[in-house]
Amino acid sequence: MKAVRVTRYGAPDVLEMTEVPVPVPGDGEVAIDVTHAAVGLIDVLIRRGDFAGNDLPMQPPYTPGIEVAGTVRAVGAGVTALRPGDRVATLSIATGGGYAEVMIAPAAVTFRLPDGVDPAQAVAALPNATTAVLALTRAVTLPPDARVLVIGATGALASVFPAVAKRLGAREVVGTVRSAARIAEAERLGFDRAALLDSLDGEEFDVVVDPVGGESRGRALGLLADMGRLVAVGSADRSGHTVDTNELWFGNRGIVGFAVGIFLLKTPALAAPAAAEALAAIADGSIKLDVETHPLDGATDAHARLEAGGVSGRLVLTAR
Repeated sequence: MKAVRVTRYGAPDVLEMTEVPVPVPGDGEVAIDVTHAAVGLIDVLIRRGDFAGNDLPMQPPYTPGIEVAGTVRAVGAGVTALRPGDRVATLSIATGGGYAEVMIAPAAVTFRLPDGVDPAQAVAALPNATTAVLALTRAVTLPPDARVLVIGATGALASVFPAVAKRLGAREVVGTVRSAARIAEAERLGFDRAALLDSLDGEEFDVVVDPVGGESRGRALGLLADMGRLVAVGSADRSGHTVDTNELWFGNRGIVGFAVGIFLLKTPALAAPAAAEALAAIADGSIKLDVETHPLDGATDAHARLEAGGVSGRLVLTAR
């Protein structure tokens, strides 16, 4: 079968199409005939070697791609909830393998798609929407009529939070953008309001969701209400941020980190109910992302496009 392989860390041109054996599912696994594979920032960071030296399963040589949609090809021993022919999508899979015609995925994080759900939309939205559900129910809990602030509103992960937060009872969801030119785009994604971070001085939010990090994280902390919580769900900025814990103490504020892939490795039973909530939001149109597709052999171009910035929505590779 065809697969995109990374044999060394580097620029997008290290992504090479090659032929590899068709994998077979083991116990608790399914083999998926991939139709769509999401291209995410994490794919770029791993390919560049930003996490080299960490104990990650994806190290050269490897096949990137942690989120796919497609059709179940075969099931391993012990898998009863899925069968060949089922249309499915997966959550994030730490071992990768998605940029290929066939991927092996744990059955515990593979879910049947409701009728009528576009697989491209599913692979674009399901992993991030499930992350949002878990972040707002496990990492933090929304108080009644919560005001929620989301940093970097037009990013792929940030953009699913308005719909999820509203379904969980939030009164208002505000998103931040880096320029006034992106306010309309953010509001089209479902934010009640979008604004530059600096313009929010004096406002207070019960929960701040931050997938960006860096200097904006420090400024967002100052916008937390009494007993407010900031949940760090990413670090797109890639720069560190130090917090004076006395500031948290005296401000009655808190920070919690939430890395969904690691969380679900330890608590896989929580994946199904969160994914069900996410799929319901996708099926009824509450969550609908812009999707830009590239062929599987265009993975290099897709990575270069994402790395250059300015992508709205998600990039998705089509394998069939």
